Amino acid sequence: MRLLRSFLKDVNGATAVEYGLLVAIVGVTLAAALGNYYSLMDNMFTGIANTYSNAAH
Repeated sequence: MRLLRSFLKDVNGATAVEYGLLVAIVGVTLAAALGNYYSLMDNMFTGIANTYSNAAH
């Protein structure tokens, strides 16, 4: 019973959950931003490759 009471009074778990949520939000935001960045970079390099390919003909 003492273990249960100490577990309910412990606030370290709440802090860990808050940090976990913060990391998840940052991760989702970063993934969305990098997805857009990689798409833009892919379009840029595809354009460069097409320019060199057309110049070779």
